[in-house]
Amino acid sequence: MTPEQIAKLPYRPCVGLMLMNDRGKIFVGQRNDRFEDAWQMPQGGVDEGESPRAAALRELQEEIGVTPDLVEIMAETEGWLPYDLPHDIVPHIWKGRFRGQAQKWFLMRFLGTDDQIDIETDHPEFTRWKWQDPDRLIAEIVPFKREVYERVMEAFGGYLG
Repeated sequence: MTPEQIAKLPYRPCVGLMLMNDRGKIFVGQRNDRFEDAWQMPQGGVDEGESPRAAALRELQEEIGVTPDLVEIMAETEGWLPYDLPHDIVPHIWKGRFRGQAQKWFLMRFLGTDDQIDIETDHPEFTRWKWQDPDRLIAEIVPFKREVYERVMEAFGGYLG
């Protein structure tokens, strides 16, 4: 696909989840499709007819096994935050239908315990996970998502230690 063709593609509607524990640290998972360190927070598509809030709670359970009763939604971004995929991977993801994603982000307080997080789901997204200090988060994130993560940090900064 040419850059011009990619620029005409829409963004995929998606939710992003910033899960914070009682020590103010943020959940990140090592992506299972990367060999180098490529950490990210949980995220996933919004199904047709599904509200972003419902998608966020569904994705949380699908990706890390955390049920809605184990979180408190503290905040959400006012609008949608878009990011573009690197051009070389656009044709290979989502059948080349999207240029990237537009994400609605939710900040959630984790009310459970670490043993209630389970990344060995039906369709695993992560090979390992950890709680990360907010001030170290951006440096470990997949490079093409760093700008949107900076915007998320800005939006939720008042809630973070």
